[in-house]
Amino acid sequence: MAKRTVKDVDVAKKKVLVRVDFNVPMDRDGTITDDTRIRACLPTIEYLINQQSRIILCSHLDRPGGKVVEELRLAPAAKRLSELIRKPVEALSDCVGPQVEDAVSKLHDGDIVLLENLRFYLQEEANDSDFSQRLSRLADIYVDDAFGSCHRAHASIVGVARYLPAVSGLLLEKELTTLNGLTGNPARPFAMMIGGAKVATKLGLLDNILPRVDSLLIGGGMAATFLKSRGYGVGISAVENDQLDHVLKLGEKARSLGVRLLLPLDLIVAQKLEAGSTAKIVSIDQVPEGWMIADIASKTIEAFSKELNGCKTVFWNGPLGVFEIAQFAKGTRSLARVLANLKATTIIGGGSTAEAVVEIGLADKMSYVSTGGGASLELLQGKVLPGVAVLQDK
Repeated sequence: MAKRTVKDVDVAKKKVLVRVDFNVPMDRDGTITDDTRIRACLPTIEYLINQQSRIILCSHLDRPGGKVVEELRLAPAAKRLSELIRKPVEALSDCVGPQVEDAVSKLHDGDIVLLENLRFYLQEEANDSDFSQRLSRLADIYVDDAFGSCHRAHASIVGVARYLPAVSGLLLEKELTTLNGLTGNPARPFAMMIGGAKVATKLGLLDNILPRVDSLLIGGGMAATFLKSRGYGVGISAVENDQLDHVLKLGEKARSLGVRLLLPLDLIVAQKLEAGSTAKIVSIDQVPEGWMIADIASKTIEAFSKELNGCKTVFWNGPLGVFEIAQFAKGTRSLARVLANLKATTIIGGGSTAEAVVEIGLADKMSYVSTGGGASLELLQGKVLPGVAVLQDK
């Protein structure tokens, strides 16, 4: 669906409510440890500044459960944005109500405020119409630039679009164009590498994408379910037993379509998924009882690398091991380096995968790093994202 963007409407000197995704990681003292999502919204914000719009940013942060949680206030995000654009950004202490309306009424052309964490109100996630109206009263136009939240039917995502002209921001436009290109006519060979813990959340993606790819590489915790479906013992690794038949049939479908389905050949297994835990490399038919899969090992890394080196397009979602523990991060790190050196279109599917490539320092070596894990998966499943559906068509 081609949607109107912020460049298709008159925003000059208008009050513009912009839904951004400033759900950024912070340490205990409120220091932002990864500002990728803030940086991703800069093109839209800078465009609005140049148009002398009066900019009202809004976002959620984490899951405060409908109450004020001091360490989940958005002031650090306002401070970081101010540093990036070299312009004051006022952090308001609420997101609706008379004080907020008064602050917005005093904005001058080009000024920016950031509303307080939307999820301090239960009405946000409930898509409450009154809450949506209170937000919409602040502005003349609504711009959605929060791709990472577009799969949520929340008040600030879909509710306000009932009361204001609603268009896409430049980040959201880029996300949709890039990811939709994968289900269109990507350069081939096209490989999809999927990791992470749970199979169930990705089966829709795998079912939808299988006829469109040349190869499918499976790693991470979800590999345990695939391996068990083929009769391998996986120790005490987490297995989704209710999905065993589904993944077995997925393998049969891959064969019928001529899609190469690569599973691990060897694994790093551990007695506990903790730093310093006893670990060893085993083949997939030798996982000991009482041990669990923690990462892919050298033969698998070699096989996956060989497959990817022949590709022109690669989409990757989900770490290939317990990446947050250094001794179980080799698979993820190794394959990230392979992708970084490919002469191919390499797209990272947001979430923990994006965090991994940023931490490794390879984000700028990828063709595109999405800001939305769950949203990118749902889009590639063929689902219409609620936050996109409500925007004006071109």
